[in-house]
Amino acid sequence: MTARRGTLPVALTGTTFRPVRVDELDACAALWRDSINDYLRPLNLPEVPDELGPIGRLYRHTQSTDPDRFIVATVPQAGGPNGERIVAFGSAVERGRIWFLSMLFVHPDSQGQGLGRAIFERLLPDPDHPGSLATAVDSLQPISTALYAGYGIAPRMPILDLRGEITRPEAFPALPSGIVPVAFEEIASGPPSGSGHRALADAIDALDRDLLGAEHPLEHRYLRTENRRGFLYRGPDGEPIGYGYAAEAGRIGPIAVRDESLMEALVGHLAAAVPARGARGVWGTGDPPRLVATLLAAGLRIDGAPLMMCWDRPFADFRRYLPISPGLL
Repeated sequence: MTARRGTLPVALTGTTFRPVRVDELDACAALWRDSINDYLRPLNLPEVPDELGPIGRLYRHTQSTDPDRFIVATVPQAGGPNGERIVAFGSAVERGRIWFLSMLFVHPDSQGQGLGRAIFERLLPDPDHPGSLATAVDSLQPISTALYAGYGIAPRMPILDLRGEITRPEAFPALPSGIVPVAFEEIASGPPSGSGHRALADAIDALDRDLLGAEHPLEHRYLRTENRRGFLYRGPDGEPIGYGYAAEAGRIGPIAVRDESLMEALVGHLAAAVPARGARGVWGTGDPPRLVATLLAAGLRIDGAPLMMCWDRPFADFRRYLPISPGLL
């Protein structure tokens, strides 16, 4: 593996690297938009709109859970906030034995100087990290893909953003007889310290350990703040076999299920149980392949170029787990 935290390139000798401040997260969101639009524009692809609420909330989540793993690069600038300007930033989270790079972006005016690598190396865990290193990268970004692959975090699997109206709900199979969905709020009714809350948390943690490779209760708390409704699915014997989320804003996921043949039925149930105010969105991994085919048959379309999930060591069973987003497992 390439050595980490090498000598800073001469072009970056005036650059400061430090943890982000909460009041700088909106500036990071704007930099994210500008960086993506810079490579979408020449391809005549739709640009990221100015509405940055969802990405800003994601940044607030990762900064609150992993503050030392959200780093900005700044340069002096007269008249800027505190006399400086943010030119790049990166964010990573660590859950159990999984280190996941959530974001890494450099302003278009500052690219090609080694800023991305400098932040990446500062975010990486120690070389003897016992678990997996992972990230998701846009397939339109070969430079970033090569950077991560140089550390063994190579592309392994596509992630497709499927969006649109579900015009043919009959494309989804029904839940098999004996599979019972129960809303989280029904299980967790009562005081936060009650047995319902504990049983729900234990069931979710067990599914995450087996299918994702790590528990991540902080993300489940984040999903609740994002108004995603959760359902626990029980088998004929009453044991939990999966969970899933959907939001009225349209997004479906994450989903975890022990039997991959049930994935399409869970998506169909979530779509019906939580009506959307507009278009639906599902991050499909293409594995199991039936899921993408079913979503297309239901009326969704593939929006934009595929992303690629990258890792150095396998850690999750993506036949049975759909992630929250490319920026958060």
